Amino acid sequence: MDGTHRPSPLCFLRLMDDSHFPQHIAIIMDGNGRWAAQRGLPRLLGHRAGADAVTRVTEAACELGISALTLYAFSWENWDRPAQEIRDLMRLLDEFLLSQAPTLRRQRIRLRAIGRLEALPDGVRRHLQAMVDETAGFDRMTLALALSYGGRQEIVDAARRLAQAAREGRLDPSQIDEEQFRRQLYCPELPDPDLLIRTSGEQRISNFLLWQISYCELYVTPTCWPDFTKAELQEAIAAYQKRDRRFGRTASHGAARSNGQAPPRSCAPAAGA
Repeated sequence: MDGTHRPSPLCFLRLMDDSHFPQHIAIIMDGNGRWAAQRGLPRLLGHRAGADAVTRVTEAACELGISALTLYAFSWENWDRPAQEIRDLMRLLDEFLLSQAPTLRRQRIRLRAIGRLEALPDGVRRHLQAMVDETAGFDRMTLALALSYGGRQEIVDAARRLAQAAREGRLDPSQIDEEQFRRQLYCPELPDPDLLIRTSGEQRISNFLLWQISYCELYVTPTCWPDFTKAELQEAIAAYQKRDRRFGRTASHGAARSNGQAPPRSCAPAAGA
């Protein structure tokens, strides 16, 4: 990536501390278009290479013992892209869902999706829901795909559900707190991410998991998403393990909380797929 020597994957495994290991990793998969442009290729081929990276990184996360992996696959703002690119992306997403079924079954990975899924094409929604239903009982790792997703939109949708419940008399507005609000998010049973990785070097959040990443550790790499590998993932985890997560507390109290996060459970089907 920058010409410096990097330890081997086996070396990274020896360096990893099981007591300070991220349970939930979220990734902003940026750089497909840039990767294609650097090679003089159409953007679609960059997206196809990015889909291959999803398979590679999902299997790597599963092998490393990550409990949950959330991938920013298609944002709410992406609907503003050219119509042909959106059609290409939706077709690629449909192909990806069908091709990933054997991997999800073999690795016993539970698939979930978060976002305004009703905006997706009917065929994509059907295939997505079929995979969510088929993998519902798997428990090795949860893979959450953020599709037609925006962090602000998720917060607005949660607020609307609370407002509706209050209007119908099912909720006392004075009882609304952070926990009540969290329950209205698309996938409330997943713990907040411990580590957020962004590829391609951009240093912004891009409307991703705004509620959930309040105390998330950030890791930015200049590597474009199609080139992101298991070794890169291990490097990000190694960097995370050097952080002192305090959550606003002193060092000793912050460390106690960072090691005590509960593992993810299955997502509530009413909030998302």
